[in-house]
Amino acid sequence: MESEVATWERLESKEIADCLVFRVREDKSRRSDGVRGTFHVLENPDWVNVIAVTKDAQVVLIKQFRHGTENVILEIPGGMVDENEPPEDAAKRELLEETGYSSQNWISLGRSHPNPAIQNNWVYHYLALDCEKTGDVSFDEHENIAAKLVPLSDMSRLITDGKITHSLVVAAFYYFGIWQNKL
Repeated sequence: MESEVATWERLESKEIADCLVFRVREDKSRRSDGVRGTFHVLENPDWVNVIAVTKDAQVVLIKQFRHGTENVILEIPGGMVDENEPPEDAAKRELLEETGYSSQNWISLGRSHPNPAIQNNWVYHYLALDCEKTGDVSFDEHENIAAKLVPLSDMSRLITDGKITHSLVVAAFYYFGIWQNKL
């Protein structure tokens, strides 16, 4: 038996911080049963990530330092969608900027909410097939990224062995598995 879930109505909202890559919003809300509360939401632009696979079944991974964990993390290319930019265009841009690779064969795998408890954005997961190195990298001022090719057959092991821990990368490979099963 499924029970109903109460909803909330936002009564007031104000921006309390602009942190360049996201803003913090404070909402005063009322639940449908009358309970009131104050909540904080991170307003983020949408994001993209890309599973880039070369013609010889190598996945283009990147390594970069992440300030949240204070470690170098192994992940797939990705980043923010610019204002008024279609997500697929952002995926193509991020892949080229971070790795120098590009593709003519793009597949949208799906989208997910990174953390709907406190964030309002989507991450769009893409698959780029038959990738080739076609350009030079073009990092933002604070980026320092190293690309690495890994056999596609090693990806499940890298995730289960804890070598890849970024949850958005794991989500992308979940969608990739669904796509593979449809073939």
